[in-house]
Amino acid sequence: MYAIVNSGGKQYKVREGEMFRVEKLPGEVGAPVTFDQVLMVSDGDNVEIGRPVVDGMTVEGHIVEQDRAKKIIVFKYKRRKRYRRKQGHRQYYTAVKVDSIGSGRLAEKSPAETEPAESPTLQEKQDVQEKSEE
Repeated sequence: MYAIVNSGGKQYKVREGEMFRVEKLPGEVGAPVTFDQVLMVSDGDNVEIGRPVVDGMTVEGHIVEQDRAKKIIVFKYKRRKRYRRKQGHRQYYTAVKVDSIGSGRLAEKSPAETEPAESPTLQEKQDVQEKSEE
């Protein structure tokens, strides 16, 4: 089972028991975290895609680590002008371990609920218009 969640303007594919890094979230190590912006959920057989999010579905986890990522170097250079600027940057992140995905709603749904309802045919639409005009 996996889900796609939105956090910090980015999308992450997560599985139960997996650890992943997101933009810095408030909280101490061991604190529970809930992601309620679940964009898609799949249990292998059934797939549920949200419009834009899946209603009532959450991903639960806890914070494993609060740290800074590896340093990157920002180097600006203009040739023949003696212009050189070197700057480093370390982005803050939060490592989260996923405890559970949703509440098992996918298994409870029947196939009839997951299929979209049939739209009326052109003839049926015309019949309804004729009746409303009378």
